[in-house]
Amino acid sequence: MGNTQHITKIAPVLFGFYIMGFCDVVGIATSYIQADFQLSETLAGFIPSMVFCWFLLFSIPTALLMSRFGRKNMVLAGNVVTIIGMLIPFVAYSFTTCMVAFLLLGIGNTILQVSLNPLLTNVVKGSALTSSLTAGQVIKAVSSFCGPFIAAFAVAWFGNWKYLFPVFAGITFISTLWLLLTPLTEEKSTAKVATLPETFGLLKNKTILLLFLGIIFIVGVDVGMNTVTPKLLMERCGMPVESAGYGSSVYFFCRTVGAFVGAVLLARIPEIRYYRFNIGIALLAMAALFFASDQVSILVLVGIIGFTCSSIFPIIYSLAMKTAPEKANEISGLMITGVCGGAVVPPLMGLLTDRIGNQTGSLLVITLSIGYLIFCALKISSRNVTC
Repeated sequence: MGNTQHITKIAPVLFGFYIMGFCDVVGIATSYIQADFQLSETLAGFIPSMVFCWFLLFSIPTALLMSRFGRKNMVLAGNVVTIIGMLIPFVAYSFTTCMVAFLLLGIGNTILQVSLNPLLTNVVKGSALTSSLTAGQVIKAVSSFCGPFIAAFAVAWFGNWKYLFPVFAGITFISTLWLLLTPLTEEKSTAKVATLPETFGLLKNKTILLLFLGIIFIVGVDVGMNTVTPKLLMERCGMPVESAGYGSSVYFFCRTVGAFVGAVLLARIPEIRYYRFNIGIALLAMAALFFASDQVSILVLVGIIGFTCSSIFPIIYSLAMKTAPEKANEISGLMITGVCGGAVVPPLMGLLTDRIGNQTGSLLVITLSIGYLIFCALKISSRNVTC
């Protein structure tokens, strides 16, 4: 009986990770919106920014509000913001309403990312916490994987991809109602709440600065690959946007598999060595992607990049936490703020693509991002993260 009660409490919290994965739909959505409104690459590059720039502005304020209003209430607030955002472009479809929708999706997702992991600690304790957090990330990855399929389903059955929005709104509403009706007991934290000056003051530490920039660039690579893969398939293989969207699903599928494999191997292999090996393979695959011209080659290389980059974020996050364990709260907030890298890289991709005239411009920006991650991998050492 006790085990059943435990499952009824953890299930609605874990389901929230599925809503968290909705932010990745911006990759295939960018291709649809660009085609619908005849946008330039430069302008289309700002669409993902409307989702990810809010991590820079709202991560730490959300943590402050969470200490006042509670973790469950903040998760519910993030869901409500997401529902509103998803309904707007369905009611009135225009470029402006789409941008507002992704703005609200980004704000809602920021609130979820900051508050959902701490909420999970209220229902899972001890050794089960790590596996539950991993399960949450897998659920998020499944959500990202399903996004392009939901968009293609909307086109096939309803004749327009925008029917994806009410589907997402409906799923978020179910998550909100489920969590609202689930009684959870939140423990009051006695830890000191991090302030903005304290958090950003950590960047004076050269190691933390190195790793913070690593978070920015690995998220940039992730969002960049999600965005560019359908465009590469359309540009080089002549695929329609509905079919090209499956390229993003290949990326997310391989990223999910890579996360599983990484979780197993990192228990046996030093994390820095694993980081260096994987980012090196990713750079080689990225270089080959410049010359790939057929569907199979592109998808294989995209899959390799997704697989090898899948564990880089948690490794960098873990290394940062080990750098100054006594400041774990501040470092955690700072690293989540670094997710704003998803707002920085896509506009640069669009700008350079317009200058060059094809998606080689996007690939160059992603390659430079991986280049920084190579630099970070070579610069960091065990001595850096045990001081």
